[in-house]
Amino acid sequence: MLKIGNREFQVSKAVYIMGILNVTPDSFSDGGKYTEMDKALFHVEEMIKEGAHIIDVGGETTKPGCGYNLPVEEEIERVVPVIEKIKSRFDIPISLDTYHSKTAEAGIAAGADMINDIWGLKFDPDMAGVIAKAGVACCLVHNRKEAEYNDLLNDIAENFAESIHLAEQAGIANDKIILDPGIGFGKTREQNLKIIKGLGEFHMFGYPLLMGASRKSVIGDTLALPVEERLEGTLATSVIAVMKGCSIIRVHDVKENVRAIKMTEAILYAGR
Repeated sequence: MLKIGNREFQVSKAVYIMGILNVTPDSFSDGGKYTEMDKALFHVEEMIKEGAHIIDVGGETTKPGCGYNLPVEEEIERVVPVIEKIKSRFDIPISLDTYHSKTAEAGIAAGADMINDIWGLKFDPDMAGVIAKAGVACCLVHNRKEAEYNDLLNDIAENFAESIHLAEQAGIANDKIILDPGIGFGKTREQNLKIIKGLGEFHMFGYPLLMGASRKSVIGDTLALPVEERLEGTLATSVIAVMKGCSIIRVHDVKENVRAIKMTEAILYAGR
């Protein structure tokens, strides 16, 4: 059981969709499309109708080479009004994609139910405490600056263990933790493919797994396709993730992924 906001997610029995809402001018896939409030809210409504169970709001692009240099004040200005509006109009859990504790604190005050930290609580020493104090859920993402590994899956597992320890030390409840191997963060194309293939290895920790490969470069580089033509590749990664036991799939294209996942589950559970 996973608790996010007022919802309980039966992660051992179902797969859930996290719809992406980037309120950034420069995200790799949809930068600038949803910076206006009306467009952002329309997109949220659209994703909910298509089957999204969680909305992930991001105010800073984290694409490779971005430099991670957006002032926290500007990030807060981007995400807080959107979170407040979503909460006032829709009954859906909201995840805030940030690795800054001040942004997390402001976002939680605005109504965020979960923090999606791409540095797994390691970038900002105050992040774990903010999450624990608020009692919200968190996604601990594996990340590193350079794609250098001794043993890829084992190194990621060790990093997860460190992030989980930080969470436990701060007092974050076990039913509020999700793990994400961080496709596209400090990995080469081949490493990303190996991680997707080996997702099942990370069940050793007993926490729900989230996978977010939607439209990322691992797909573009493998298929030699631009961002706007990566839907089929994304669907393939989503299907594999479901087959490997992932509980949450983070995507841009909700409708198509919902259909692909429903079909995958129907096949996996046939005859049960």
